[in-house]
Amino acid sequence: MEQEATDGAPLRELIEPLVRGKFWMQLIGVMLIISGVLTALSIVGIIIAWIPIWAGVVLMQAASASQRAFDSADPLEMKYAMSRLRIYFTIFGVLLLIYLILMVVGMLFGIGAGLMGTGGFGHMQ
Repeated sequence: MEQEATDGAPLRELIEPLVRGKFWMQLIGVMLIISGVLTALSIVGIIIAWIPIWAGVVLMQAASASQRAFDSADPLEMKYAMSRLRIYFTIFGVLLLIYLILMVVGMLFGIGAGLMGTGGFGHMQ
């Protein structure tokens, strides 16, 4: 039992799935950073461009920390990697919620405008 605790094998087994997905985490992180920079090129985009950049940086940090945790079998590195992933999913959970709310509001405005538009045409004849 003592040997398991000192060689880090259980920790490496736990973090291995993240390490295997490190390439994809880094790729998505880079794409988010690039999309944030491109979003910042528009006037309105400057206001929200920091969000994908922040998410990309957090995801890159999670990928790096998972590799460090695997290499060193350090539980603190594993905890850091998991906390970075938590932040990443929190960012996108909040963004998805905002997107869904805006989508419903937009649909309601669209339906309202459509109903008002069809009523207006009837009076023109």
